[in-house]
Amino acid sequence: MTAPALPRLHPARMRPRDVLRVGGVGLRTRPVRAFLSALGIAIGIAAMIAVVGISSSSRAELDRTLAALGTNLLTVTPGRTMFGADAQLPMESVAMIARIAPVEQVSAVGKVDGAKVYRSDRIPAAQTNGLGVYAARLDLMDTVGAKLRAGTWLNEATERYPAVVIGADTATRLGIGAVGPDTQIMVGGQRFTVVGVLEPVPLAPELDAAVLVGWPAAADRLAFDGHPTIVYTRSVESAVTAVQGVLAATANPEAPNEVDVSRPSDALQAKQAANQAFTGLLLGLGAVALLVGGVGVANTMVISVLERRAEIGLRRSLGATRGQVRLQFLAESLLLSALGGVGGVLLGIAVTSAYSAYQGWPTVVPAWAMLGGLGATLVIGGLAGLYPAIRASRLSPTEALATP
Repeated sequence: MTAPALPRLHPARMRPRDVLRVGGVGLRTRPVRAFLSALGIAIGIAAMIAVVGISSSSRAELDRTLAALGTNLLTVTPGRTMFGADAQLPMESVAMIARIAPVEQVSAVGKVDGAKVYRSDRIPAAQTNGLGVYAARLDLMDTVGAKLRAGTWLNEATERYPAVVIGADTATRLGIGAVGPDTQIMVGGQRFTVVGVLEPVPLAPELDAAVLVGWPAAADRLAFDGHPTIVYTRSVESAVTAVQGVLAATANPEAPNEVDVSRPSDALQAKQAANQAFTGLLLGLGAVALLVGGVGVANTMVISVLERRAEIGLRRSLGATRGQVRLQFLAESLLLSALGGVGGVLLGIAVTSAYSAYQGWPTVVPAWAMLGGLGATLVIGGLAGLYPAIRASRLSPTEALATP
């Protein structure tokens, strides 16, 4: 009679919950070392997040500053005819330019020829101060980014009456520091009430020494001919160059050669160059920070294997396979990297927020930096823990238990 065959034994399989529990043994039994190791990883990731966040916040501030300087502002002015005489823009040029699809804002001023400006009728006629009188559209201030120092801008009521807004230089030359019903100047031999004073306008310096009158009032009271002298346009930033190419033909289809169009702002080119420089800088610094974090994980796990030989030998003698030992140390490496990565992301966000608030910048931490930093930490942590895990799995039970 033959003995019954014994069932074949198979090594126990570890479920994901078991892997996490076993992988966390080293972290729980050595909390101080785990904390210091995770802190080292966190500092590396925080450095990357802070560099990316601070650079992105600085770039956002740069973008805001360059936008205020008019990276998408183009101007259209009359040139000269083929006989050398001064050309004119058609009265319909503003409306035609507004129909260009990428153009977002359009406004204009028109020079009022022959109108002189004086503080009062007591000033000698020769002392004109070189001030220019312009008819202005109501949307001019928003288009050129002008701000008021005092008073108000022209509106639908005041643009039809003898009311003016003066530039910063005009206010200085005429000695006007405040506005009100009693603040009047002589424009073209007529009294006009000063309702507003502008701050200096970086995008349109010609307005600093100007007296701005409503378009209808200039036509009714100062014999303005209705032809715009300068047309200001703001376009979608990505289409500025394309808009520049069609402005002349749109403003004066019959004689586009008699139209001058400004070139795209140098600030736009500076912005594009800055974006490219920042991108290269972030990639380089991020790679260095991740490399430092990976070296820290590898160093920690190698030391852990050397110190825990007895534990490895005991687990092998109790039936743990080489694969399970590898899995244990690899899981420990990933958990350590995850703790350090999460802590580093939070620390990096805190540093970025604090520094941006101190500088008065908008706080910007790109999502790709947070997710990419955490994901890269896990990948590099896994690679760094792979060698120690393989080394641990190759220890024989007798060799490991014999190690003092």
